[in-house]
Amino acid sequence: MDNNNKWTEIEHLPQWDEEYYLVYTAKKYGKWVMLKTLRPEYANLPEYQQMIDKEFDTRYNLSHPNIVMINDLEDVPGVGRSIITDDVYGLSLRKLLDENKLEDKHFSQLLTRLPAAMEYIQQNHIAHHPIRPETIIFTENIGNLKLIDVGFDHRKSLAHESTDDDIFNYGSILREVLERTGRRDPRLLRIAEHCVTADPKQRFHDIQGLQIALSGQSSKKLYMMVVGFLGLMVVILAMLLIFNPAN
Repeated sequence: MDNNNKWTEIEHLPQWDEEYYLVYTAKKYGKWVMLKTLRPEYANLPEYQQMIDKEFDTRYNLSHPNIVMINDLEDVPGVGRSIITDDVYGLSLRKLLDENKLEDKHFSQLLTRLPAAMEYIQQNHIAHHPIRPETIIFTENIGNLKLIDVGFDHRKSLAHESTDDDIFNYGSILREVLERTGRRDPRLLRIAEHCVTADPKQRFHDIQGLQIALSGQSSKKLYMMVVGFLGLMVVILAMLLIFNPAN
């Protein structure tokens, strides 16, 4: 391939910029991708160069349909050393709320796909910045939810404070969405309030508990289903022993 035409249509996206990074959209060999590079004031500082390398190493092997995937790390002419990701150009949850454009197809993903992505991040012990409406993107063409800025370090385990922060931030997002869109759903509002209650011990203990609540189930209902299933198995076993006694 012609390296002279490797990078084309590079455009800065200031609304996507992060604390230490600038974000661009571009075409690499004609395919749309996104670039994440250090801001000029950090680009030549060793500690920040190590930071972008570490983020690449942390996120490169992640694979989830609702997390933006990293493809490469390379020097891009006119931009600098950049993390290269799939193209996830679209509107953030913040933008959709501000412009009153949030639709049912977006809302339903906040109840299912967002918690699933959060669970995946926690299972892989990825330390990450707080999940915010600005880091939740719905892609331009099909409106698929994608999380960006999802990890900067891989750890042997995550402290409960980290997982608890995810639950608190999710509740804050859900409560804001319900309030700003005028969705009157007492059950979801109770779930949001349960996530952000002042006493951390009173919140959901983990993402799985949150997902059960969001699905409309309860731990008590699940417990009763298990008890009922075991009871049925006991009855079947007793009948087998009655009709097929041991010789």
